[in-house]
Amino acid sequence: MDLDVTPTLTIPASELRWRFSRSSGPGGQHVNTSDNRVELLWDVAGSAALSEEQRLLLLSRLERRLVGGVITVTASEERSQLRNREIARRKLADIVRGGVAPAGPSRRATKPTRGSNRRRLAAKGQRSETKAQRRRPPAE
Repeated sequence: MDLDVTPTLTIPASELRWRFSRSSGPGGQHVNTSDNRVELLWDVAGSAALSEEQRLLLLSRLERRLVGGVITVTASEERSQLRNREIARRKLADIVRGGVAPAGPSRRATKPTRGSNRRRLAAKGQRSETKAQRRRPPAE
């Protein structure tokens, strides 16, 4: 089943690769026998679903998450493999949606207010006084 990311971007199911393994944590005997941990892999660098502009944007914004141009999402929250597959699909869609979204407005630099500066300096003075109280008195 294809993964709808945005109204204009859909990742074909043929580009998604799945891996399954045993999940860690509680669950008793069920956990020891079922492969309910899910890994969803998608090759961003080689995807035909992306325009060149989207590909460059994703590769630059998600570079920390990518290994060889491939993004991996894991899910092992649920005991059911099916539910974990749905969670992994949702996670991947959210990551890609955030990666192709237009950048927000740039931050406008502002100066701290006079009152906030006064409060900061008062707090520093108070902290300094507290630490000074802990020191040994000078030996005479």
